Amino acid sequence: MTETSTSKTDTGTRGARSGADYAEAELIRASAGAPGTELTLTDDGARLRRSILPGGVRVITEQVPGLRSAALGMWLGVGSRDEAPGQEGSTHFLEHLLFKGTPTRDARGIAEAFDVIGGESNAATAKEHTSYYARVQGEDAPTALDILADMVTSSLLDPAEVETERTVIVSELADAADDPQDVAQEAFARAAFGEGTPLGRPIGGTPETVTAVPRDAVWAHYRRTYASDTLVVAAAGAVDHDEICERVVADLASAGWDASADAVPRPRRFETEPIVDLDVHDVTIGRDSEQSHLYLACQGIPVRDERRWVMSVLTTILGGGMSSRLFQEVREKRGLAYTTYAFDAAYTGSGAFGMYAGCAPGDAQEVAAVMAGEFERLAADGITERELARARAQLRGSMVLGGEDSLARMGRLGRGEVSTGRLRSMDENLRLLEAVTAEDVRALAAWLAAQRRARVLVGPAA
Repeated sequence: MTETSTSKTDTGTRGARSGADYAEAELIRASAGAPGTELTLTDDGARLRRSILPGGVRVITEQVPGLRSAALGMWLGVGSRDEAPGQEGSTHFLEHLLFKGTPTRDARGIAEAFDVIGGESNAATAKEHTSYYARVQGEDAPTALDILADMVTSSLLDPAEVETERTVIVSELADAADDPQDVAQEAFARAAFGEGTPLGRPIGGTPETVTAVPRDAVWAHYRRTYASDTLVVAAAGAVDHDEICERVVADLASAGWDASADAVPRPRRFETEPIVDLDVHDVTIGRDSEQSHLYLACQGIPVRDERRWVMSVLTTILGGGMSSRLFQEVREKRGLAYTTYAFDAAYTGSGAFGMYAGCAPGDAQEVAAVMAGEFERLAADGITERELARARAQLRGSMVLGGEDSLARMGRLGRGEVSTGRLRSMDENLRLLEAVTAEDVRALAAWLAAQRRARVLVGPAA
């Protein structure tokens, strides 16, 4: 991979770095950067470019030869953890409302605009970011970008639509409340991150908070968090960087968004959030159901922790597929559960590690003991070289296959720019994966196993 960093205000190249230097992959770590700053990279024929536009907007694209589709996303580093008191659920509320109308398109007009070009559109709200995205044919990328920009910059938040969507969201939350596994997932967040804390509360809010939040509070959240200096435009596939930059400048100017020449991107969350330890605690929720949903949780690692690839290997070996230890021991050998896996939930400043199984209520105690036993055995005895090789192959395959999809590539750009400030080439990620050793995995497992552990159980009382 080659890299050149330049500024339109300069006449020469500023700070060229070699492929070896790029291995550190901190190419987008620093938020500081004046409008006009650019970065260009090439990797296996794909060309990645990043520009900072007036207003502090960041545009990052990856032009991939051979792809006829284009994926575009508008990302904002705001999630449910950023809601002020009285605004709980507003971030997810906005995800719904931005599809409901602008001064130039009503809800039907937005839907038809995507249908006319044969595109797919959607949005996602997370605890630390929100994204609005579309996948279209390459020639329709500018049109899709115009629609997304109109939605993000110029939503009316019409009072009548607010009340309609309030009912829809409460119904959505009721559906989730009827699903014991959804209930268990929310209970896991509370057990790991704390009741009522920004990371512990539900992304979509609760029926009570969604019912109570006034339209003015949602509007205030929108105006406070959706701004030029928080916006990231990511695109991948059959895209033209210069054309996208021109469209973004025009669209934001049309919407009246700030285009100050001296504005810079707002600092990323990791630049201001401290690392905190979790105080995990047990959660038990009685439900009249045929199955118990069981989680074991403990402190994990933050999203920017250098042990991320080690964690990926660990969760793969412990509970990442049909050949994993949990699947083999809990399901195949003992027949105690249909579904069981291990995972980690990583955020800025903190993270949680967990294991899950859905089992017959009478088997919950045994399943918990088996999962804990497999976890502790891995921490004490480590893994085999065969397991390490299998996990590497599993992760390598997932990574390479994901690279064939424009939407996956766009998501990698957006998350990297918004959340971690890191963007690694495929070759560098593969190198980091291959560098994980059996001792690395054992050491991380031992550290996790030494943390205070909590149990989450949703189902009939034992």
